[in-house]
Amino acid sequence: MTARVSIIALFALIACVTPRPSDTTMPETTPDLDTIARSYVRLVLSMGLHDPDYVDAYYGPPEWRSQVEADRPPLNEIRARAAALVAELGRARPPEGAPDLIRLRHGYLATQLEALIARADILLGRKMSFDEQAEALYDAAPPRHSEAEFREILERLDDRLPGEGPLPERVERFRRRFMIPADRLDRVFRAAIDGCRARTVARIALPPSETFRLEYVTGKSWSGYNWYQGGYQSLIQVNTELPIFIDRAIDLACHEGYPGHHVYNVLLEKNLVRDRGWPEYSVYALFSPQSLIAEGTANFGIEAAFPADERLRFEKETLFPLAGLDPGTAEDYYEVLDLLDDLSYAGNEAARRYMNGEADAGQTAAWLSEFALYSPERARQRVRFIDQYGAYVINYNLGKDLVRRHVEALGGTPDRPERRWEVFEELLSTPRLPSNLAR
Repeated sequence: MTARVSIIALFALIACVTPRPSDTTMPETTPDLDTIARSYVRLVLSMGLHDPDYVDAYYGPPEWRSQVEADRPPLNEIRARAAALVAELGRARPPEGAPDLIRLRHGYLATQLEALIARADILLGRKMSFDEQAEALYDAAPPRHSEAEFREILERLDDRLPGEGPLPERVERFRRRFMIPADRLDRVFRAAIDGCRARTVARIALPPSETFRLEYVTGKSWSGYNWYQGGYQSLIQVNTELPIFIDRAIDLACHEGYPGHHVYNVLLEKNLVRDRGWPEYSVYALFSPQSLIAEGTANFGIEAAFPADERLRFEKETLFPLAGLDPGTAEDYYEVLDLLDDLSYAGNEAARRYMNGEADAGQTAAWLSEFALYSPERARQRVRFIDQYGAYVINYNLGKDLVRRHVEALGGTPDRPERRWEVFEELLSTPRLPSNLAR
């Protein structure tokens, strides 16, 4: 996300990139890691000159960006510098007995740099399959699902929604009964954000100055986006090009806002950039393992903030009336949505087929309509998303599943909500990678 940072936030963040003094017993950091971290930030900014989607957010010293823009290193030079930093990290391993957080930091820098090298290779012309890209960029191996698995779910939906016409058309007709009217969209979204925020701040302490702006846009390949701007500020955009159904209010409010992307970035800025002086977190490389953590926590955050029963009650009492929808139909709607959610991985399989050359854009859109039950318009939008972001699609569903397993493996089961939030907050505040999540 390209950030527009306020003057106050800039001065605060320029000051905070200086590492704090070492602890008298075990140093918080080492000069080698700090030097490598500063070089990493500059390399990410350099990649952004060649790939407009690469730098999702930057709120570090503005002179670093100016220096990179003046230098404008070519891609092969960026790749060589990144490889040299990976080698340097190999010589700067934390000593035995170093705190876990320092070891996590070291591993984070190494894996982020390896992903940067892989992205440079792609931009230099290397072709990667769906699975190769997922592992090289996001530190994760996506599972495979067969058409037979999806057909079984489709049969259950077919029984649940009897009627005339193909199943995708019946699903679309059913969902359109729950569309938020355009003139009610803003009040519904703001109520959803208020609900997500109230549940989040009851569990996680946030800086008093954190806030966001909300905008409605069109012509995007995504449905919502958080552009983090530093200084605990976000710009949240909602794409209104296609119809927005009532469930998307909470989904987007939690995912993009609380306890999703906005909270994730706020906690990283406070705990790692400001409190510890780790500059690598002042930049966010989109095509990197950090994105699986970011998207996975944002999607898991929906169910953390709104367990199923609480969500249904909030929808019926607040959002359905605001949208002018009959609250008595809410249970029906969410029963169907639960079945549709079981088709989530069909989108990944569509991306795999498309990226591996097994289907063209038209065939992929048709496959999405048949097996993921996308409307034709949404299927075409999803193909545009894959064109732009490739294997990034795994970060939403696989990311959520990996985060849920991690949280529950550490005791954060649904019946222990306090522990659930405790583990979740720790994950939002530390340099975790997909490969070191608890299984």
